[in-house]
Amino acid sequence: MATIDFWFSIGSTYSYLTVMRLPEVQRTTGATFRWRAFNVRRVMIEQNNIPFRDKPVKAAYMWRDIARRAERYGLSPKLPAPYPLQGLVLANQIATLGAEQGWVEAYTRATYRRWFEAGEPAGEEPNISASLGEIGCDPAAVHAAAQSERIADALDAATDEAMALGIFGTPTFAVGREIFWGDDRLDDAILWQTGAIR
Repeated sequence: MATIDFWFSIGSTYSYLTVMRLPEVQRTTGATFRWRAFNVRRVMIEQNNIPFRDKPVKAAYMWRDIARRAERYGLSPKLPAPYPLQGLVLANQIATLGAEQGWVEAYTRATYRRWFEAGEPAGEEPNISASLGEIGCDPAAVHAAAQSERIADALDAATDEAMALGIFGTPTFAVGREIFWGDDRLDDAILWQTGAIR
C-alpha cells in the first residue's frame, strides 16, 4: 500500500485530533503516513484565508467541535488551548529537523499533548525543552539546529510544495495529487489510497 502524505502544521488546532490518533489508525488499518511539516500561517496569509481571527462565534464552535471529537477518540484536552501560537514557525522548523532525523512523530505528539493538555504553547518554553527531553533529544542542540538557514529553507520549500499541491489548510492528507482536507477526511484518504472509492 502506498504511503499517504500527512501535511500538518503545528499551530493548527484540528491537527491535534489527527496527531494524537494516527498511531492507532496506522495499527488498525495498515495505512502508512509520511509526516510533512509546513508553515500553514504563510499559506493562509498569502491566500487571505485566516479562519478564526476576529470571528468569535466561529472560534467558539471550533473549540466545541474539537471537544466533541476528542471525547470520541478518548482524548482529554483542556480547552480552549492557547491560540494562536507565537512560536508556530519554530515549532515547525523543529518538526522539519525531526523528519530528517527520525523523531518527528514522537516530537509532534509530545508537543501537541503539552499544548492541548497542559496549556503550554508549542514553539515556546517550557514546551520545547520538555517535549524534546521526553523523546530523548538534546533540547539545546535541536533548538540551534532547527533555527539554521538550511532548516528554515527546508520548511519554506515544503510550504511551497504544499501550495503547489493545492493545500490550503491542515491537517491535509495527500494520495499522490489527490488531497483530503480535515481530520474528518482521514478515512476517505485511506479508502482512496486502497482504491475502495473513486
